[in-house]
Amino acid sequence: MDETHASREGLEQALYSLLPTGLAGVEAARGRARLRTLVTLRWLAVAGQTAALLFVRFIMGYDLPLGLCLTTIAASAWLNVFLSFAMREQLLLRGWEATLQLAFDTLQLAVLIALTGGLANPFLLFLLAPVTVAANSLRARYSALIALLAITCAALMPAYSLDLPWRPEESVNLPPLFQWGHFAALAIGIAFFAISSVRLSEDEARLVRALDAASIVMAREQKLSALGAMSAMTAHELGTPLATIHLAAKELANEFDEADPRHDDVKLIAGQAERCRDILGKLSRAREAEDIVHANMPLSALVEEAAAPFKGLGVALNVTYSPGEKGEPRVPLIQRSPEILHALGAFIENAVSFADSQVRAVASWTDRQFMVTISDDGPGFAAEVMPKLGEPYVSQRSEAHLGGGDMGLGFFIAKTLIERTGGRIATRNRTPPRHGAIVQAVWPRTALESLESDRRQINSPEVET
Repeated sequence: MDETHASREGLEQALYSLLPTGLAGVEAARGRARLRTLVTLRWLAVAGQTAALLFVRFIMGYDLPLGLCLTTIAASAWLNVFLSFAMREQLLLRGWEATLQLAFDTLQLAVLIALTGGLANPFLLFLLAPVTVAANSLRARYSALIALLAITCAALMPAYSLDLPWRPEESVNLPPLFQWGHFAALAIGIAFFAISSVRLSEDEARLVRALDAASIVMAREQKLSALGAMSAMTAHELGTPLATIHLAAKELANEFDEADPRHDDVKLIAGQAERCRDILGKLSRAREAEDIVHANMPLSALVEEAAAPFKGLGVALNVTYSPGEKGEPRVPLIQRSPEILHALGAFIENAVSFADSQVRAVASWTDRQFMVTISDDGPGFAAEVMPKLGEPYVSQRSEAHLGGGDMGLGFFIAKTLIERTGGRIATRNRTPPRHGAIVQAVWPRTALESLESDRRQINSPEVET
């Protein structure tokens, strides 16, 4: 297998270890909360609860068990004071530590609501607050514990809560059915918000880690291009002194008899100098060397370069090119982009992996856009996976176009790289009775032409006036 192919596979496998392949992997990236955040939220709750309690008692004139309520609020304040002295505010709490604090907040809020009417209290909805915080910052199992605790506290309120505060000259008696309706709404709301927050957090964690992996790939490709340019410059700079050494060694060898031991030494120097010249010649001719010759290249040559590592792997890989409608006959020049090379290489590698016998890569162009279409004669994309393509969620090749290993992150990275160069990706299966998958990358001509103009501007020397 080609070294480039092997290095690409090794990189993809390493990056897959960064991306969660299931719920446990996603949770491993979460489950931590900052102490300062919880303390700040708790101070806000203390201030809000105190203000609401005093407003209802002294402004609205409702009779409240003020002492018990203020004691309940004070418990939260004292907990904050203790945590501020006992622990560093910037400390990242472990999952169970944050869970204990949020459990306390849930119980404190439940007691305060029970003292002021229980299920009849319109502020019952605030039991959603600690559940939402847990769902956004903790692992699913800890979030489930907080949600279950909140629902349990609400379910016990009819037996252990005080009457809803009201004016002495008036009375209100909410029927039990209304209160249980409150409870049902709360329970459904807790379940909905907890599940939706956990799912959104999981999706965000997957996406962030996949984007990080894409950034690693881009940095690697740019580094390889920089190394290629450096190797070309080195080959150019060392060519002249090596030629001088080689010439001087050959002339010096002619001055010694073949029987003289120095003749063999000088001849060896000349041979090694010639070998160094050959090595440097290969470096200067390598397509990875992004010198002035390869800074811009035909679209067809770019596709050929992306496909080169995957030829000779047991599948016929054909690269063709032709102008589309209103496209000029001449193959257009575009910038040699490491991002596009890696992305096309990933799509071609995937097609080669699943093709039965043939893969085609077709480059075409019109007066408005460039297109590269990669197709194979394999099994094609599975129907259940088609909506997920381009997202970092498909983890098993057996689930998709697929036959073993992972592909979700690789496809996501390639799609991201294409989009960052101004293009877009379209995927579909071939029309029956033919079988196989088709991946098409499309760029507006202005996108790649702007890349080329930007590149020329960067490479052009500044002229002082």
